[in-house]
Amino acid sequence: MLSSENKHKKSIAELVSENYTLAEVLHYFGISFFRYEKYSLEEVCHQYKVNPAQVITELEQWANRREPTTDELYLHPIEVMVSYLKKKHRFFVRQALPFLSSIVEGIELGAAYKDLITDLRLMFPLFVDDFIHHIHEEENTLFNRVSMLQDFDRGVLPLFQSVEVFSLPPISDMAAEHEGHDDEMVGIRKLTDDYKIPGEAPVAMRILFYELQQLEKELIIHAKIENDLLFPKAIELEKEVKRKISLQIKNN
Repeated sequence: MLSSENKHKKSIAELVSENYTLAEVLHYFGISFFRYEKYSLEEVCHQYKVNPAQVITELEQWANRREPTTDELYLHPIEVMVSYLKKKHRFFVRQALPFLSSIVEGIELGAAYKDLITDLRLMFPLFVDDFIHHIHEEENTLFNRVSMLQDFDRGVLPLFQSVEVFSLPPISDMAAEHEGHDDEMVGIRKLTDDYKIPGEAPVAMRILFYELQQLEKELIIHAKIENDLLFPKAIELEKEVKRKISLQIKNN
């Protein structure tokens, strides 16, 4: 890790080559690593009035971050799972996507990669717009439906409002539609030849491809949690709510 003074003297290019996560940590502090590759960490931090120790501490904290396993999530109530997925949505929208967008828009790789960067600058914003739309749609439909079903299940809503659940499209339909939109980065993956990095590629390009691949891995895990855990729990909750409402109607 970046713990000694001599590390502060190393260039940003050297440091991010040793630990790609540093590029994202620098972005967190408002520093675009690709604009300062020849500068030392100490010089850049001085320019941005940031203590290098703060950067190091943040980097260590990021290295120690741990995501819950699917087994751990499965054992939690559905509202905990929804809360976790909302938190990941905020991570994508506020951190991962802005970081990648800044690299795509800002890096200059020379004539050898001009066509690739030009295509990425056209394609990546479209992907971001589609993905953010998907997030909003998911929260406004599935997540809101789960919240509504829980209100029904807890008896928060009167019976005449509860019967509305029978007029809504079943969650199983949402699940089928969701699985059809899982591979959101297929276009970028094809454009980058499955993120294959030429041996002589510049540091900024290596980090860009690495971060794109990491984002895709995150999205695959995210979709798997939704498809394999959230939707089955939501479908069972919907069935149970409909059963309870039917019994209430029958007994009234």
